[in-house]
Amino acid sequence: MTEKPTLDQWAAAAAKEVKGRDLNWDTPEGIRVKPLYTAQDVTVDPGLPGFAPFTRGVRASMYAGRPWTIRQYAGFSTAEESNAFYRRNLAAGQKGLSVAFDLATHRGYDSDHPRVVGDVGKAGVAIDTIEDMKILFDGIPLDQMSVSMTMNGAVIPILAFFIVAGEEQGVERKLLDGTIQNDILKEFMVRNTYIYPPEPSMRIISDIFGYTSREMPKFNSISISGYHMQEAGATQVQELAFTIADGIEYVKYGVASGLDIDKFAGRLSFFFAIGMNFFMEIAKLRAARVLWHRAMTQLGAQQERSKMLRTHCQTSGVSLTEQDPYNNVMRTTIEAMAAMLGGTQSLHTNALDEAIALPTDFSARIARNTQLVIQEETGMCNVVDPLGGSYYVEALTQQLVDAAQEIIDRVEAEGGMAKAVAAGWPKAMIETAAAARQARVDRGEDVIVGVNKYRLANEDLLETLEVDNSKVREAQIARIIRVKAQRDESQCQAALDALKRGCRYENPPLQGEGDQPKAGGGVSPHGEGDTPPSGLRPATSPSGGGLGMENNLLALAVEAARARATLGEISAAMEDSFDRYGTQPTPVKGVYGAPYKDDSRWKQVLDGVQAVERRLGRKPKLLVAKMGQDGHDRGANIIASAFGDMGFDVVSGPLFQTPEETAVLALDTGVDVVGASSLAAGHKTLIPELIGLLKDAGRSDIKVIAGGVIPQKDYEFLRDAGVQGIYGPGSNVVECAADVLRLLGHNMPPAGEDLDEAAE
Repeated sequence: MTEKPTLDQWAAAAAKEVKGRDLNWDTPEGIRVKPLYTAQDVTVDPGLPGFAPFTRGVRASMYAGRPWTIRQYAGFSTAEESNAFYRRNLAAGQKGLSVAFDLATHRGYDSDHPRVVGDVGKAGVAIDTIEDMKILFDGIPLDQMSVSMTMNGAVIPILAFFIVAGEEQGVERKLLDGTIQNDILKEFMVRNTYIYPPEPSMRIISDIFGYTSREMPKFNSISISGYHMQEAGATQVQELAFTIADGIEYVKYGVASGLDIDKFAGRLSFFFAIGMNFFMEIAKLRAARVLWHRAMTQLGAQQERSKMLRTHCQTSGVSLTEQDPYNNVMRTTIEAMAAMLGGTQSLHTNALDEAIALPTDFSARIARNTQLVIQEETGMCNVVDPLGGSYYVEALTQQLVDAAQEIIDRVEAEGGMAKAVAAGWPKAMIETAAAARQARVDRGEDVIVGVNKYRLANEDLLETLEVDNSKVREAQIARIIRVKAQRDESQCQAALDALKRGCRYENPPLQGEGDQPKAGGGVSPHGEGDTPPSGLRPATSPSGGGLGMENNLLALAVEAARARATLGEISAAMEDSFDRYGTQPTPVKGVYGAPYKDDSRWKQVLDGVQAVERRLGRKPKLLVAKMGQDGHDRGANIIASAFGDMGFDVVSGPLFQTPEETAVLALDTGVDVVGASSLAAGHKTLIPELIGLLKDAGRSDIKVIAGGVIPQKDYEFLRDAGVQGIYGPGSNVVECAADVLRLLGHNMPPAGEDLDEAAE
């Protein structure tokens, strides 16, 4: 009989074929991936699907019994237009709704608020009153439809509107099915769409747990979201660890508020991003189930249902490219397969145009059909956990479990995730990973086809969806006026007063909390001594465990919604007690520049910065501005970090600024350039206003540039408005800096052959 070849023999044969080249791959997660895995690499038995620790899936039959739920994250313009879009999608095979709200709604403002002029209806649907919510679901029976709502800041009024919309459809609360995101720790870490400070935000979550566990047994009271962490730049290990740690913290708060862990834990759900590292993403979902089962066992859960990690997934937004956009169809397909093979319970697939705009009907159909083809044509759903037993997948799963557990242990040792978030180190870790990733892309070390390799010489313009923001805002304001005119004002004010009293119920302010800014932007004055505690006083949330609902914030908001209070009025009533929380970005230093140590183009830019400094007598100064109510700050922080490493004097402006506030900051800090970061389509409103204000102040010499998610069809409009540089998705940051130097009068040489070759 022929002897079985040994690993040494394989290694020798492989080395000969590749002429000694090292085939090991060190991932951004710090995991070394070998070129070959064998049974020796599998150290843990994954068990069987449907049984603890659920490595191979939370159901014994998984998709062989029932496939995952197909969702599309959608919402734009008015409730009427979104409703029509939903109906078309449902008719075409979509199984559940995932509602995208506009930024004004997220931040607790009605559409008539002066801070949201450029945001109404742009990145989601505007919801100001219960009447908007009723229109949104008109003809969509809420006792038959699972509805997922991505909402964290204004979570109380939105959930109250949803409950009352169901009531007025004739649907009992106990029949309402779906999920509310309700994940505030993630918001403080990466997405920034919060309203109130940390401690009252956690009380809100506890009250929602209490209300839904008692009144809405089919409804998932929270979707603990790693998705936005990965979108902000987190590695898969960081996304996994911080998401599980967030979940642990929420369970602790729920228990502290008086709830039985097994009464609410079974309605917790998770939400992960699925990027382009195919096997890493599959292993991540498997590892998440192991880690959650372990954590819930340690927290005292008795029922196996409480220990099952059930998750929704969404394909990556940051992997989508503006350049060569039809490549995005392939990227989304690969990511959808990873989510499916990892065992997700529901899935949203991004549309090919979402790198630059809201999806059109055309692109949304392709994205939805991606899932339908996988479900109906491939045969993948006929086998439970088809990658179970893969040496590579099993080994990678265990590596992710171990690496994530180290971070979780650090979080717990330092007092829990609330304290970790307040201390800022998880956010710093993620921003470091984001800056490092951007440097690798700009240097061509991480290949993105069509962006930094195999780039087209000429790009065809892609037809995109555009919302007439002014028209939508006018319509929303008119409806607000009608609702207020028709309601019983005394009844409405009584309900709002009751909500205010509920907010004040045994909820004394933290040290320094009364000094927090109430403006939409600005900086929180908190120092390290003002961080929120990791455990809530039980008295702050008297809603659960049979303690009654008289001071439950969601119950009180439901009464206000019935009385036709607006979203802004409900949020303001809570803000009256809790204040509005502000933040100041603090980009990392030295991360982007580190890989460029010996790069010739980098040296050219540094020399250019120094030449401008000699001419001006100071460093060239850049203000990175975030106007509007969009809290996504990955791009802004990367620019601030990279330009700082290149020698610019960088001012990182506070989030959520108006053009007026940005103009004042630019004048007060004496900047040469304002870089306006746009993600949520408010650039055509906000940036021209900023330019006008600078001109009125006699400072037309201050250059205004724009970056972020800006469709090419808007470039001419912005240039006509006075924008002097536009840097869309996929722009090389070093070349952006070179262009800024030219704007400042430096004779910067063009990019060299290395960059040109990368674009071929």
